[in-house]
Amino acid sequence: MKVLLYDIETSPHIGYTWNKYETDVLEFIKEKQVISFAWKWLGEKRVQCLSLPMFPTYKKDRDNNRDLIVELHKLISEADITVGHNVCAFDDKVSNAEFILHGLTPPPPHKTIDTLRVARKLFKFSSNKLGDLGQRLGLGKKVSTGGFSLWLGCLHGDPKSWALMEKYNKGDVDLLEKVYHKLKPWMTNHPDMNIADRHVGCPACRGINIIRRGWMYSTHGKSPRFQCRDCGKWSKGLSVNRELRFQ
Repeated sequence: MKVLLYDIETSPHIGYTWNKYETDVLEFIKEKQVISFAWKWLGEKRVQCLSLPMFPTYKKDRDNNRDLIVELHKLISEADITVGHNVCAFDDKVSNAEFILHGLTPPPPHKTIDTLRVARKLFKFSSNKLGDLGQRLGLGKKVSTGGFSLWLGCLHGDPKSWALMEKYNKGDVDLLEKVYHKLKPWMTNHPDMNIADRHVGCPACRGINIIRRGWMYSTHGKSPRFQCRDCGKWSKGLSVNRELRFQ
């Protein structure tokens, strides 16, 4: 199965207000849009990124992100599983809004894993933000942006700002992958990674360094219980055609 880790960056809304804080927008001049996205295929080493200045249309129209969105649509359409932090509430919905605005059809159905939802459901950290989780778990931290001035620089076409935006975007995906691997053994709804090729191994990391430890009980009876020595994932075993399968 193809697992896509991805993250999008957007421009801010631009509008008129009477006050500076906690105020209603009187009128939008321009609504936010996707300005860059970074991604990595699980199992590959390279984190990649596309941003508006990388397309020929940017020189003529800085607000035209159609080519960028078409590439994002192609990418998501290749994935069997997508992984992101707050991806269900933000990245997926913002991307879908861009797809329909540009006349694109829905990407093929795929499984989505949101590491923010996992953190909220299974743990009680003081903060579930990606950067805070990365530091709390000893995995690293986000790339520093220097604040809102980075987004302003990109809006004004500053090359240095765009270079930092791409570095920041890639850094989020790099940290996302580390957090994903750390949380994956705890996930109860993660797809079995062995289904596609009937591999015999851990359903989370596909490792074969598995030890049998006791039984799992249910209303239907009991099944042998196993734990992966590589990632720590617990699973139950079933005898299928005299081979051991894990769930």
